[in-house]
Amino acid sequence: MRNRAWKDPSKDVVLHSLLAAHSEDEDPRWRAILLAIFWSGLESIHFQRRSWNQDDEDRWQEIVWTFLELLCRIDISRRPARLAQKVLNDTVRRYYQEARRHFSCRDLEVLVEPEEIECAAGAVCDNAFAAFENREEKEPEIRRLREHLEAGRISEEAFMLLVGTKVYGNSLADYARQTGVDYQVAKKRRQRAEAAIARFEVKKRSRLA
Repeated sequence: MRNRAWKDPSKDVVLHSLLAAHSEDEDPRWRAILLAIFWSGLESIHFQRRSWNQDDEDRWQEIVWTFLELLCRIDISRRPARLAQKVLNDTVRRYYQEARRHFSCRDLEVLVEPEEIECAAGAVCDNAFAAFENREEKEPEIRRLREHLEAGRISEEAFMLLVGTKVYGNSLADYARQTGVDYQVAKKRRQRAEAAIARFEVKKRSRLA
């Protein structure tokens, strides 16, 4: 499931069966399987919707909880095709509705982009879905950076910084502005993370030589 494009028709067959089984008995193991399938898509939502909640841990918990709640409510009879897109779009829309409660109208005018408002109103988020598709193409590099994170060579902040600037191509200035981090702090953080990764790669090549 994770090695195929979201729009692959065979995914609908698998997802329809999984969601139907979950709807029938609500066994939590189905939710664990579905969470694993949609993990990369949820990570993409977590990264791209950071303006809705600046706290990374809270944002991730809210997104996962929204996704799990959605699994308990989804009516697959109304969407026989493109189920993956529906699940991801509905997760974004429901998360927006929850996030909106924590911001004033003034905050929303600043923080929410036009396509996000359209998404919350029920429109299909083609731009967001394209990002999920693009996320799959970038998965190998993100996985490589995550290995460095899990090995303790880089911090969580550095991991998010490298994903945002190196993988997704955001400028360092844009990333600093969006996350509220001082530009020079972000620059030094990225330099230290890149140096740590480079040192590891050099040692790794030396051992293999």
